[in-house]
Amino acid sequence: MSLRRFLAILRKEFRHIFRDLRLLFLVTVSPALLLFLLSHIFIMDVQQIELAVWDLDQSSLSRRYITFITSDGEFHIRGEVHSYAELDARMRAGQLDCVLVIPKGFARQMERGEPASVEAVVDGSDPIAAIQAVSSLSQRATAFTAPGSAAPFVPVLVEVHSQAWYNPALKSMVSMVPGLVAVVLCMPALALALALTREKEIGSLESLLATPVQGAEYLLGKLGAYLSCGLLGVLPVWLVAVLYFRVPFEGNFALYLLLSGLYFLAEMGFSIIIANFARNQQTAMLLVLILFFVPSFFVAGLVLPVDTHSLFSLLVAYALPATHFIAISRGVFLKGVGFPQLQTPILLLLSMGVVGILGGLLLFRKRMEY
Repeated sequence: MSLRRFLAILRKEFRHIFRDLRLLFLVTVSPALLLFLLSHIFIMDVQQIELAVWDLDQSSLSRRYITFITSDGEFHIRGEVHSYAELDARMRAGQLDCVLVIPKGFARQMERGEPASVEAVVDGSDPIAAIQAVSSLSQRATAFTAPGSAAPFVPVLVEVHSQAWYNPALKSMVSMVPGLVAVVLCMPALALALALTREKEIGSLESLLATPVQGAEYLLGKLGAYLSCGLLGVLPVWLVAVLYFRVPFEGNFALYLLLSGLYFLAEMGFSIIIANFARNQQTAMLLVLILFFVPSFFVAGLVLPVDTHSLFSLLVAYALPATHFIAISRGVFLKGVGFPQLQTPILLLLSMGVVGILGGLLLFRKRMEY
């Protein structure tokens, strides 16, 4: 591989992008415009809620209450917590949707016939799951003290006092906008796929094949240009989210930009593979939209949590780069998390990027030899 030829391809692609205003718009401005439009469309105020318990009462009645509210499988017990610091750490890591805090004296109050209070701490970065958790806990609290329930005392109301962390008002906009960023940032990957197939469509690839340019130099030069321009497009997207929609940004922008680059790497790796099989730009556009853009709305955890009941749905969701960047975007925006809490989606995106680029290089080399 020649560094001089690689830089020549990179320079040529930058010139092409900045001379073609439509392509420049697609790579840098269209993600921010799409975020503006789609956020207005999809803002709305779970199939399974990840629940941890902080049982300060440690009575037989509190244990029966926990068993009662989790018996139908809607709440999935993820162990216990023993402090608000541990609660915060696990919520920031995305392990929990809700924590049920049962205070001391819970059983004693019920024995006296007095209302017993419990506290539900929910993750407000996902308002749909948070609202569902509070509603379900309130319904189960009423059912627990109804005649014929597990409570052996005179029916009284178990009061559920809730508080939402990271999004106290449970505004769907605060959660939806950071999630939509993952969808709109697929535009640079689409532009890369179109650029690669355009070379074949107009015949300029045949001219390149006759030169000493190698497959790695050609593909990495294209990749570098579109990845760089994609990173330029992250800033207007961030400004739309923070200034127009007033979504709080608790994290580090440099980290967010770095992780956005990792997301581009994963999506563009797949774009290179797609471009090897697509014969024209229309086919490439259709494949990118079908494989990345459309599924990101429905199975990647944007509107509803990822369905963990169906193995097929789970595999499809985890195969999408958007699934992992939605978790990253919401985590950095709303919780201010860093590398330790995001190591799983980061490693998955990195793996996707490496596999996609290596696969694209291998396929392109075979085509050059052919």
